[in-house]
Amino acid sequence: MSKLGSWRMFAATVGAVLLTATTLQGASSKPHAKVDTGKLEGKSDGTINAFLGIPYAAPPVGDLRWKPPARPAKWKGARKATDFGARCTQSRVYEDMIFRDPGPSEDCLYLNVWTPAKRTGGKLPVMVWVYGGGFVAGATSEPRQDGTNLAKENVVVVSMNYRLGVFGFFAYPELAKESGRNSAGNYGLLDQVAALEWVKRNIAAFGGDPGNVTIFGESAGSFSVSELMASPVAKGLFQRAIGESGGAFASQGLPFHTLAASSEAGAQFASDALGAKTLAELRALPAQKILETATATKTIRFAPNIDGYFLPETPAAIFAAGKQSDVPLLAGWNMDEGGSASANTNDDSAAKLKETAQKEFGDKAEEFLKHYPPDNPAQAERVLKDFAGDRFIAFSTWKWLEAQKSTGKSAVYRYRFDILHPADPKRPPNAGAYHSAEIEYVFGALDSENWVSWRPEDRALSEQMRQYWSNFARSGDPNGPRLEKWPVYDPTSEWQVMHLNAELKVEKDAHRDRYVFLDSVWGK
Repeated sequence: MSKLGSWRMFAATVGAVLLTATTLQGASSKPHAKVDTGKLEGKSDGTINAFLGIPYAAPPVGDLRWKPPARPAKWKGARKATDFGARCTQSRVYEDMIFRDPGPSEDCLYLNVWTPAKRTGGKLPVMVWVYGGGFVAGATSEPRQDGTNLAKENVVVVSMNYRLGVFGFFAYPELAKESGRNSAGNYGLLDQVAALEWVKRNIAAFGGDPGNVTIFGESAGSFSVSELMASPVAKGLFQRAIGESGGAFASQGLPFHTLAASSEAGAQFASDALGAKTLAELRALPAQKILETATATKTIRFAPNIDGYFLPETPAAIFAAGKQSDVPLLAGWNMDEGGSASANTNDDSAAKLKETAQKEFGDKAEEFLKHYPPDNPAQAERVLKDFAGDRFIAFSTWKWLEAQKSTGKSAVYRYRFDILHPADPKRPPNAGAYHSAEIEYVFGALDSENWVSWRPEDRALSEQMRQYWSNFARSGDPNGPRLEKWPVYDPTSEWQVMHLNAELKVEKDAHRDRYVFLDSVWGK
């Protein structure tokens, strides 16, 4: 080994010891860490240290409302980091979201870190979670997204709040002019970038490797991951990506608007709904009034747009040109994204399927029915649900995988989450592998839903998924000891897909023809 190599090994060893000393102040005391804005005092269960509610940006209030996130202020002494920060201002949208924070507030740009209490060796891979909720709801304080059990896979887990709805995605002519780059709207996505920048500056204080960061998210969080891959602003801030149910490639359901169109809609909302004529008047309005008005307004959806800065073009165009962050990608979706097929089938399903074919595809209706055949009532209902899931989320995720495979050089892995959810009194009977069902498996947080009678196969699958996800974060390859071999997704492996079920199974993509057909219609 060269003298330089010996010195690096010595420095890494000393660094690891210093990091442990910084984060742990004795086995019986509370863990501490020092970041660029001050000292933190977290909490520990002896296995995992948790630092919650860390400000990663200044509160986006007053004149900072609808501005890119600014650096947070420094503090003196040790700041307690034992409770979640407030979630970003939002209405009650999804009944299955349970929060453990003080409530909604504009002052919400906080993140959390979970890290092993006792570390040996070098720096740990970092996994940064982006929650879902349609860009209108969600928070890091949900029990099913708690990082404690995932961090036991010897990774550092980070999750951040980001601005939502009208506060995160409001475009307006004065905002574009004020920005200095003729850009407005994507403040929630810029919050995610600010959190990744915080990770790069500070995660070493928790034992994490700032050069080995994986971004992962579900639904709107998965859309965000694909947008972060596309954005030039986020380049270099992560080395791997995981998408769970969603990609910013759909021509159906969630189209991208231009900055001009978004600004025009924002100006009309401001004047007609809020009675505000200037940006100053808008910033002077109470947050609750803006929220209630936006919630009641059905003519505008506050969502990511092609702002010319975070997204200079659509993600599809950026990927097609090979301008994305070319990192290993693991992505997929759940079997019942469109709802599960019920046991009570009838001839109405076949009729509805044929009606859908004609309405959606016109002169291509017969071709559609070849890929979604209504051969009998049970099959018709199943494929009707399949199409609903494809339209909702699966096709856009498939398109993302294909786009990365087409112009990227990094490995791609695809899954489908198939395990049928146990009986749950809070959900309809036979809910199946519904949208978002995989979250608690990924985080090992099954017990956060203690009203569900979890089976041994659920716990086994959760352990396997944690291993796959953390292996991927470590090396860009999900494979590891005692796990079913997960092949890369490409033509040489016949486009094989990992089916996550009570029994792990790898199979050739059985429905590739469906997505190729949909792409021939929707991809134009």
